[in-house]
Amino acid sequence: GNTSEDYLRILQNVLTKRAAAYMRVSNSVNSSKLSLVEKGICEDIQCKSEELVIRTQGLYLIYCHLNFHFPNCSNSPTDLKIELLVNDKVNRQTLFTWCASETCQEKTFKTLFQLHLTYLNVKDRISVTLNHPKFLNEISLPNENVLGVLRYSDEM
Repeated sequence: GNTSEDYLRILQNVLTKRAAAYMRVSNSVNSSKLSLVEKGICEDIQCKSEELVIRTQGLYLIYCHLNFHFPNCSNSPTDLKIELLVNDKVNRQTLFTWCASETCQEKTFKTLFQLHLTYLNVKDRISVTLNHPKFLNEISLPNENVLGVLRYSDEM
C-alpha cells in the first residue's frame, strides 16, 4: 500500500493529547525551502505554507522522508543535502553523495530518511531545505515526501 497514507491512518488513531504534524512536502518555487501541502495531520501545531510552528514546548521527534529522482546519468557526483531548520537555523543535516557508475540506468531513484529528537519551545518554527530541490520526486511518489513532528515528552 501507500506507506505515507498508512502512517497517517496510524497517527490519526493513536494520537490522544499530544502535539503532532504530518504534512506532505513539495518543491517550492524559487526557494530551497520545501512547501507544506495541506494534507495530513496538524494537532496542536500551527501548519503554515513552509513551516510548522510549535504551540506546546517539549521534547519532539522530527522526521523527514524524501524521495529523489535522477532523470539522467551523470559522470560527476551530485551532493544532496537535507537540512532540518529550527527558527531558520540548521538543527540537523544529512549529506548524501550520488555517484553515477558505468552501469547507471537511465532513471535512478533514491529515498532518504532523517530523524531528529530535540527540545522545542513555544513559537519555534520547523522547516526543511534541499540544496537540489529539482531532484525531489513529485511525479511518481508525491505523497511519500513528508515532514513529521511528534511531541515525545513534556520534559527534557
